[in-house]
Amino acid sequence: MKKIFLSLGLLFMGGVGVVSAQHIEFEEYTLSNGLHVILHQDKSVPVVTTSVMYHVGAKDEQPDRTGFAHFFEHLLFEGTENIGRGDWFKIVSANGGQNNANTSDDRTYYYETFPSNNLQLSLWMEAERMLHPVINQIGVDTQREVVKEEKRLGVDNRPYGRLFEAVKSNIFKHHPYRWTTIGDMDHIDAATLAEFQAFFKKFYIPNNAVLVVAGDFDKAQAKKWIDEYFASIPKGADIVRKQYTEEPITKQINAKFEDENIQIPMLLNVYRTPSFKERDTYALDLVSDVLSSGKSSRLYRRLVDKEKTALDVSSFIYPQEDYGTYFIYGLPMTGKTMEDMQISIDEEVNRICTELITEDEYQKLLNKVENSVVSQNSSTDGVAHNLATYYLLYKDVNLINKEIDIYRSITREEIRDVAKKYLKPNQRLVLDYVPKNAE
Repeated sequence: MKKIFLSLGLLFMGGVGVVSAQHIEFEEYTLSNGLHVILHQDKSVPVVTTSVMYHVGAKDEQPDRTGFAHFFEHLLFEGTENIGRGDWFKIVSANGGQNNANTSDDRTYYYETFPSNNLQLSLWMEAERMLHPVINQIGVDTQREVVKEEKRLGVDNRPYGRLFEAVKSNIFKHHPYRWTTIGDMDHIDAATLAEFQAFFKKFYIPNNAVLVVAGDFDKAQAKKWIDEYFASIPKGADIVRKQYTEEPITKQINAKFEDENIQIPMLLNVYRTPSFKERDTYALDLVSDVLSSGKSSRLYRRLVDKEKTALDVSSFIYPQEDYGTYFIYGLPMTGKTMEDMQISIDEEVNRICTELITEDEYQKLLNKVENSVVSQNSSTDGVAHNLATYYLLYKDVNLINKEIDIYRSITREEIRDVAKKYLKPNQRLVLDYVPKNAE
C-alpha cells in the first residue's frame, strides 16, 4: 500500500529518473544462499538504482534492547573490510550517485542510485555491506552519539515528537509494535559490542533479504556481477519469528500524555486495524481520504470551515505487517475544547459507517488513488522500493501492477462496511496529547 507510505513520509527517496507509468516488467530469481533478486529494466533514462531490503525492524528486538534495527541503519555505513571508515558517502558522491537508508518496525532498506555505468560499483558496495562490514567499538561509539542526537532533534525536542510513543504504548500490550523504531537510548548505551555483532549475524543475511536492480542496465552483465559479488556470501540460519496476538479492544481506552514542547493540545482517536496485506486496509485508506484528504474533505469542512472548532483535523492509516493503526487527530481552536471536536468527529465517523459516500466522492477517490499509485513508479528508486516491499512483506511482487485494481474493485458499500467494522467507539484509544503542566 505504497500510497499510504508516501503520505506518511516513510519513503526518503529522490525522484531520479522517470519510469514508464505503464505495466512494470520484472524478472526474479533466487541465489543458492537464499538471496532473492528482482530485476526491472528501463532504458528510458541513464540511471540505475540498486537496493537491498532486509526483513528486520524494531519488532525483531528484545524489550530491553530496543532501537537495534534503526541503529544498524546508521552503523552499516561505517565501512567494511574494503571500504574505509567514513569513505562510503565519499565514494557514492565521487561517482555521481546518491544513497540513503530507512528503518521501520518491519524492515530496513538501503539503496543507491547511480548513473547507469556505475551498476557494478553499487552491487559491490551492497555486497560489502552484507558480507563483511566492520562492526567495532569505534563505530558503535560514534553511531551511538549520532542516534542520540537524531532522537533529541527529531523526537525529544520536537513538537508532538513523542506522539507515536504515546499511541503505541497504549494500543499494543504484547506485540513489539508497542515500542518506537528509534528505541530507548538507555538500551543502546547498555548493549555490548558482542550483542550488536550477534544481531547482525542473525538478521543481515542473504536469506533474509531481497536485492533489486531497477533502471538502465544490461541484464546479462548484471546477473554476472550479482553472482560474482553475492553468491558466495554464506547463507544464515533460518529465522524463526515469534507470533504475537493482541486481544481485541472492546472498551474505549482513555489516556493522557504530556509534551513539554507543545502549546496547543491534540486530540487523538486511534483504532487497531489489520495487516497491510488485508483487503480491509485498502478500504480503510479510502475511508481516510473521504474524511480528511484536503480542505474539501468531510472533517476539514465541518470542524475547520463550518464550526471553527479546530485549527486542523485529519486522519490516516498507518499500516504495518502484523497490525495497523488508524488515526484521527485534531487541534482545537482557541476557546474550543477537546470535547467540542470529539462530538463532531464522532458524528462524521458515524456517518461514513452508516451511509454510502456519494458517487462524486467515489469518483474523486478513484482518480486520486490512480494518480498516486502511478506516481510512485515514476522513478527508478520508487520502483525498486516497491518491488522490494511487495516481495519481502506482501509476498507478491506483482502487486506493483495489481494494487491499482484492488482499489478500483472496492465499492461504496465496502467502504461503509469496513468503516463500521473497525471505527467503533468501543474499539479505540482516545488520547489527550497535552502541554506539560497544563490544567
